[in-house]
Order: sequence, then structure tokens, then C-alpha cells
Amino acid sequence: MNPCPMCMMQRALFIGVGVVALMAVIHGAKRIGENIYSTIIGLISLGGASVAIRQLWLQSLPEDQVPACGPGIDYMLEVFPILEVIEMSLRGTGDCAKVQWTLLNISIPGWSLLAFSGFVILAITVLFNKRVK
Repeated sequence: MNPCPMCMMQRALFIGVGVVALMAVIHGAKRIGENIYSTIIGLISLGGASVAIRQLWLQSLPEDQVPACGPGIDYMLEVFPILEVIEMSLRGTGDCAKVQWTLLNISIPGWSLLAFSGFVILAITVLFNKRVK
């Protein structure tokens, strides 16, 4: 399976969550640091959830309303500036509307949405956790 641009963005955001979480563990920050790391993880996860929702919306469109297929991510990165690549990727293409794989009748962006939602809930839990000393 070749991932579409939106799938690639979701992967990058998953990596971002993992890197920030690893930094938090290595740093071993106290309360303020935990809040900062949790906020960053929450924001990255909200971005990932937004991309997943957009892709799920594209997948739910009738076939005649699906956007045309665009160039591959490799070509876009070679030709266009990075901000334009991100903008084009967020718009989505016909590639992003294809359901290539499901598990329990849920597509890849559906599973991504569930995972990012879990990360958001976890980040909020850490933010509002009152510790007893």
C-alpha cells in the first residue's frame, strides 16, 4: 500500500507525539514540565485527529464528489515549498478517499482518530491530575 499525503501527515504527527512523550520521560520533569509536555502532546494529537476527521470525511463522499487524484508526496516535496505541500495535503486528493484497509470495519484514519483521541484524553488527564503530597 502506498500511503496518501494525509496518511503521511498522520504518521508524522504520531511520530511527533512519540518524540515529545520520550522527551518527557527522559527529562523526568516535575509538575510544570508535565503540564508543558501534556499540552504539546494534546495539541499535536488534536492536529492528528483533525487530519483523520478530514480524511474520514473524504472517504464518506459519493464517488462523483471525490477530488481528483493529485501528484505523489515525493513529487510535491521536490517541486513545491513545504507550506504549500502541507496545504495541498490537507485539502486531500482522490488517493486519500480510497479505503485501502479495514479492521473491524474501521479504516486506517478511523483507527488514527481513535488513537489521537486517546492521546488527547490522556494529556487532559495529566493536566488536571491533582497529586497528593
